[in-house]
Order: sequence, then C-alpha cells, then structure tokens
Amino acid sequence: VQLQASGGGLVQAGGSLRLSCAASRRTFSTDPMGWFRQAPGKEREFVASIRGDLVTTYYADSVKGRFTISRDNVKNTMYLQMNSLKPEDTAVYYCAVRTNNMYPVTTPGAYGYWGQGTQVTVSS
Repeated sequence: VQLQASGGGLVQAGGSLRLSCAASRRTFSTDPMGWFRQAPGKEREFVASIRGDLVTTYYADSVKGRFTISRDNVKNTMYLQMNSLKPEDTAVYYCAVRTNNMYPVTTPGAYGYWGQGTQVTVSS
C-alpha cells in the first residue's frame, strides 16, 4: 500500500499549485482520503478531506474558499488545487487514507496510510 504525493514547489504569494496523490490500490476508490500539512515546529494539521462519493468534502477554515480537493477514482488519484496561496501555507503536505472511523475526519489518528509528503513554499 503506497501513496505518492507530488506537485509541491516554490511559488509567490497569490500564486497557485496543484498537488497530486497517487494510490497504489484500487480499493482506495471508496475510502475517504485527506490532505494534512505540517510546518516546521508545528503539529500536523488537517487541510481537507473527500469521501469516495466524490462529493462530500471538508475543509479547514484557513483554506476554505482557496483550496479545492478532488479525486479521480479511475486513476486512483486525489488532488488539491491551491489558489491564492499565502506564506502561512508553507508546509510539507501529506496525503492520507482514512481507516479509522472512531476518530474525527480532521484528526491524523483517523488515517492509517500516509504518503511521503511534498514541500510547498510560498514566498512573500
């Protein structure tokens, strides 16, 4: 079981990036998936999640209206379109698959599979 995140990079404030997360197993087409991020010296924080129905999504307040999560169940790939980026969005972004319904979708404990992370740096 592998998740491969990509698409990070250096961008100026106000710019855009699109992150991708490729899953190695077709079973992920029905599993909820999410994006988290972790800045230096800070805890990993929830960014967005999406259910297998492709419609139900959740966003952190800090990214609502700027980021859009989506997925392609045929390609086993999840995306995070990030617009109007701010310096405070700088972090390593991780994709994950939710495996534990006992925890809220916004907590890392709800996710059992994680990608390796991709660095996003937003310059002011």
